[in-house]
Amino acid sequence: MSARSWGSLRLLVGGLVLGVVLWRTGTGPFLTGLRSVDALTLAVGAAIAVPTTVAAAWRWRLVARGLGVDITLGSAVASSYRSQFLNCTLPGGIVGDVHRGVRHGRDTGELGLSLRSVVWERLAGQVVQIAITVGVLLVLPSPVRSWLPLALLVLLATGLAVMLIGRSLLRRDGTSLPARLLRAARRDIRSGLLARSAWPGVAVASAVALTGHVTTFFVAARAGGVSTEPIRLLPLALIVLLSMAVPLSVAGWGPREGVAAWSFAAAGLGVTQGIATTVVYGVMVTVATLPGAVVLVASGRVARGAVSGSRATRAQAATMMAAEVESGG
Repeated sequence: MSARSWGSLRLLVGGLVLGVVLWRTGTGPFLTGLRSVDALTLAVGAAIAVPTTVAAAWRWRLVARGLGVDITLGSAVASSYRSQFLNCTLPGGIVGDVHRGVRHGRDTGELGLSLRSVVWERLAGQVVQIAITVGVLLVLPSPVRSWLPLALLVLLATGLAVMLIGRSLLRRDGTSLPARLLRAARRDIRSGLLARSAWPGVAVASAVALTGHVTTFFVAARAGGVSTEPIRLLPLALIVLLSMAVPLSVAGWGPREGVAAWSFAAAGLGVTQGIATTVVYGVMVTVATLPGAVVLVASGRVARGAVSGSRATRAQAATMMAAEVESGG
């Protein structure tokens, strides 16, 4: 499947899920969420986003440094804000990450390694998120508790199958493209994620970033009218946040609302509160990423200035060379 086809499929699935939710619930829960947003809620969301973004940027820096394409923390934070803004405003939810990897690759001259650093950084965050989510769901009651043993069994079986297939490919034909890709991935994981200088920081940064997202969800739930205790809300928050890792959304909307509607209803909190919470959350996150728009505009101006300066320099050099040739003639 081509990249364009996959992008169209993501939009189709995300739009379909959002359409089904609207069809089943109507616009009422969405309007309830929008009416619940106020300046204080948005300000709190923007404040929470600062340490959350810094943690994610630090994680990326650790992974990139392990792969040999280092980036300063300040640049990583700016790029992360820009990436989040693009993810929240463009379809698919991953455009910003691709842009982040490409820009870093152009700056370092290592496009492949830079893109891979973004992929492994995102994957590391999701692995930690899944581990924490599973741990919480094993302890606290939730709508998915009865399905958890089967889900864990499928997850373990899938991981084991991937390992066995990978070893078989490496032993059978070590020069094939899949084998070369597997060796490259193994090197990346060892140096970028599992190195002694990387994995503790990656784990801590991922936990801090997830804490920021959960805290934002709690604030959104309170603003949306949810009054249940945090220990009951935590499993629901983690389930909804995990659904957002699925790249089948329309600028973040779609699966998140569908999972929230189902999980809140199953927990006895009501579909309206679930959707209202995710609407508030979506607005909070979008507003919190607005510094990324500033970075995007500023980086565009810098790039245009560099191009203009390069053109002016080349024109000046050509003029000087022409003058020298004319005087010498």
